[in-house]
Amino acid sequence: MLYETLFALSAFALATSITPGPNNLMLMASGANYGFRRSVPHMLGISIGHSFMIVLIGLGLMQLFDAFPALHTAMKVASVGYLLFLAWKIAQAAPPTEGVAEGRPMTFLQAAAFQWVNPKGWFMAVTAISVYAPSENIATIAAVALVFAAINLPSVSIWTILGQQLRRFLTNPERLRLFNWTMAALLVGSLAMIT
Repeated sequence: MLYETLFALSAFALATSITPGPNNLMLMASGANYGFRRSVPHMLGISIGHSFMIVLIGLGLMQLFDAFPALHTAMKVASVGYLLFLAWKIAQAAPPTEGVAEGRPMTFLQAAAFQWVNPKGWFMAVTAISVYAPSENIATIAAVALVFAAINLPSVSIWTILGQQLRRFLTNPERLRLFNWTMAALLVGSLAMIT
């Protein structure tokens, strides 16, 4: 039974971590604009920040949202606003000069904090806790968070590598600008997850 649950949790973590969403779109843009190495703090912030979010949700954070429904509305507004801001920053990213993009990729703390306004991240965390750790047992919650971290980091790395590989094609400033606007549009499109 334990192995079946672990397999199901791992499959869920992989399916939700590797599919397109705000984090992965931003990482692909970061890989294209800044390269893999400069995007590592962003990747770590996503994986560790999301795992921390899973733990807090598992320890009862959702009860706070149940007690104060206005917090849910405030979170939606903050999510929409921040995703629109990030889309604008991606769209306006300056073309690299001599192979180095101006500006800087998202930091570890920015990426970790972003998980709190990421609608897909919330869906992943709430579903993981609801289905795989409903008892609020700290060991089970920690295990769910560790499985997610172990699967999420390689998954998000793939998106950064994809962006870095696209960088070879994006040497033309017009192509890079088109890519950045496309990534920004897809990020805005991810707002459809917010209901």
